[in-house]
Parts: sequence; structure tokens; C-alpha cells
Amino acid sequence: MSASKKAAWAVAAAVLLPLVTAVPAHAAPEPGKDKQQPKPPAKMSSLGGPLLGTPGTQVKLGPGAPVLPKELSGRSWIVADAENGDILAAHNAHWPLAPASTLKMLFADTLLEKFPKTQNHLVTNTDLAGIGAGSSLVGIKEKQTYSVHDLWLGVFLRSGNDAVHVLTNMNNGLRQTVKDMNDHAVELQALDTHVVSPDGYDAPGQVSSAYDLTLIARNGMKKPAFREYAATPRAVFPGEQKPGKKRETFEIQNTNRLLTGDFGVAPYQGIAGVKNGSTTHAGATFTGVAERGGKVLLVTVMNPSSKEQHAVYRETARLLDWGFAAAGKVTPVGELVPPLSARTGTAAPGESSTAAPDGNASAPGNTIQAGATDKSGGIGIALAVAGGVFLFLAGGVFLVNRRWPLAASAGLRRPREQSPDVNP
Repeated sequence: MSASKKAAWAVAAAVLLPLVTAVPAHAAPEPGKDKQQPKPPAKMSSLGGPLLGTPGTQVKLGPGAPVLPKELSGRSWIVADAENGDILAAHNAHWPLAPASTLKMLFADTLLEKFPKTQNHLVTNTDLAGIGAGSSLVGIKEKQTYSVHDLWLGVFLRSGNDAVHVLTNMNNGLRQTVKDMNDHAVELQALDTHVVSPDGYDAPGQVSSAYDLTLIARNGMKKPAFREYAATPRAVFPGEQKPGKKRETFEIQNTNRLLTGDFGVAPYQGIAGVKNGSTTHAGATFTGVAERGGKVLLVTVMNPSSKEQHAVYRETARLLDWGFAAAGKVTPVGELVPPLSARTGTAAPGESSTAAPDGNASAPGNTIQAGATDKSGGIGIALAVAGGVFLFLAGGVFLVNRRWPLAASAGLRRPREQSPDVNP
């Protein structure tokens, strides 16, 4: 074959291949390096689409679509349209892995509406028993009283295992809470998920997947209290109450670095939560939701192997950037399935179709105010999302309200040309 023909074939392959097949997210690993990394199961769940059960990266690039970032090392990740449920790209989406504190999203989605936020609880020794060594804590003390609102701030902002344990005991203990969470996972069709410890602490057999964590986050973000807590950058938390003195307080800050920023990590434009986690076994995990240009995306990254500082946040940001640029230019490789109860239009046992009247929490300090419920035939509820760069001047955060279609969660596809309104 002549050199000119070889060049022509090379150009044709480069142009046509992305249009007809899934492409890898990054180059092949260096010789010998791949042997050090665990392999995904040869066959995984195909819930949401057959490609999602295939190991490796799945993406169908159309004309003008950007290629996936090269700097991706997560064992599993997913990029999804939060509104219509389309999965734009995925990598080992159904690989069951240790979830770390991202499992707290399921804990919150299961229990958040069970207790009024104004309910107070006197913490006992039993409430704080059994917290794993090295756990993240918000600083709850026994013989001190905390409101349910305080406890959820501790869960969402500081990933406090002490707050999780208190709420678990309020829910009739560990066994009941684990059962409730596993039942709720089945209702959401998060079938890769198995709960052993509600706080996400490493435990034998405790797993979830990028697909499941994205499903869970999507369902949670339909609830006003969930999305407000998830998007709260900082709040005032009660300290010790000493006799005859005013109760002390201290400030807590959200551990989600794409929300608050950190050395070397800037707040992500349009970020609105959701949850990060890290343990020895799980590595770093993160699920985030962000809005730009009328599009809301969910990204989950699990256990990146990169030695890059804050790799889980950097890889999430890269995937969000890619997703916003690729929206409308890729063919979905699957979808986020609706909850089982959505098929009948009824709420699952123990759940309500709308948030409890007192479930609309508002944290002290910088909080997100939920918008009013959509009254247009019940097709949507308000979603509070960041509407630009976070401005930490005088503690202020610039936010907008956005519609979050219930139609998507009910399995009803919303017309793509119909964009929800943005209300400042």
C-alpha cells in the first residue's frame, strides 16, 4: 500500500471511529503498570443499558464532540444528565466498590424526612458507641442536646460519623437503619449497593457503584432539605453547653472541595453539592452536581489511582467540563433508571412523594434557599444550584434557583428542546 493511501486510511479511521464505537478515555497503561491495578468484573450489571455492563470506557462521540480527558484514573466513573437521565459517558459504571462516605447520600435520602428538623435529641453514651477509629467527626458530645437540623449539618458538611450514629440510634438502631437503607436502594434500583455500616466506614461486603451513587444523588437532589444541606458551604454548629453560660458555637465548613475550594483546588463554577468520601479501602470517592448554560450534570468518580493532589476533585472537574462541552454532541450510552415506585406513580413504603413541611432546612450562615414547587401540572420541583463562581465576599454566595423535572424521575422523557427556566 502506498504512503498516500496509508495516510488516507489513517485520517478516515480517526474521523469515523468515534462516530460508530465507544472509545477509551485514556491511553493504554504502561507495560507492567496495569498488573498492579484491580480488574473490573468481566461481566457487570447492564441495568440502564447493555454498554454499561461492559468493562472499560463507554462513549459515543458525534460530530464536533470533544474527546474525553486523558487525565482520568478512576476505577469507575460516570457522567450523566441529571434532568433526563441520559448517561453521556461511563467507565466501569456498575463495578461494585467500597463507597466510603458517599454512602451517606443514601443514608440521608433514606432518613432525612423521618424527623422534623426542629426535633431535639439529648446525646447518650450509646449514641456514640461503635464509631470506627479514624472516623471523620463533627464534634458531638454526650449529654449535650442537638437539633435534627444540627445533626444533618454534621452529616453533610463534616461527614460526621458521630452525627450518623446519633441519627441511626434515633431510627431504632443499626439493624433497622441498615435494613431501611438496603430497602431504599432496591426501591431506587441501586442494585450494586449493599449497606453494612450507614456511615460508609469500611466494612466487609459494603459496596456501591458509580451508577448507583449517581442514582442516589439524583433522587436526593429532588428533596429541598437534601439539596440545601449538600450545597451549604459553611455553618455555625453548637458546642458545649456549660452551666450558667451561653452555649458555645464554632464554624464548620463543607469538606466538598469543589464547593468551598482548597489549596490548589478552586470552587467549580456552578457546583451545587453533593458528597465526598475517603477511606483506606475505598480510596477517594465523590459525586457532584453542577449547572451551566441550562444544563445540569451529575458526575461520580471512584478511587482514582493518580498521585495528583486532590485527584478525585480534579478528575470530576474535568469530566464536568467535558460533559458540558459534549452535551448534545454524543449519543447516550445508557440511562439512569427511575425508582420502582415511579412505574405506578405511588410513593414507596415509608416515603412521601414530596418533602415534609419541616424538611426544608436552612443552615445558619451561607445556605441555599430552595425555590417554590413547580405548579405546572406537577412536572417539576425546585432545584437550588450554583449559578456561577462562588463569591466568598462577606460570606456571600451567588446562587440561582432552577427547575428539576419530576418527569425524568418518573421515567417520562422531557422534550430536549424544552429548557427549564432559570429564575434569579
